[in-house]
Amino acid sequence: MNIEIRTDKNINSSDRLIDYVRTELKNEFQRFSEKITHFEVHLSDENGDRGGEEDKRCMIEARPAGLKPVVVNHRAGNIDAAITGAIDKLKRTLEQTFAKREPARGGKPEWTEATE
Repeated sequence: MNIEIRTDKNINSSDRLIDYVRTELKNEFQRFSEKITHFEVHLSDENGDRGGEEDKRCMIEARPAGLKPVVVNHRAGNIDAAITGAIDKLKRTLEQTFAKREPARGGKPEWTEATE
């Protein structure tokens, strides 16, 4: 599972931030590790120095093997909440995507003829 993390000029790309994002992604998507080949994370501060409510944005693109990329966005008041929100959205989206590809539980019912 390859993880790329990018920030805009308003977000300090520290080692702590990069380690935090990598750790969270690995913990949350460990059970999908065979199904996901790549993550791209983009962190941005849309208002820069001006501040504002919910101006921190986290966009995560996941590339499941054999499927189209899945992209989610989340805006929040701080970068940690933006990351957590985006990971939660991605987790729900991927669970639904993978569940649709699995065969239905139990398969087709077998009808037996009653013999008398």
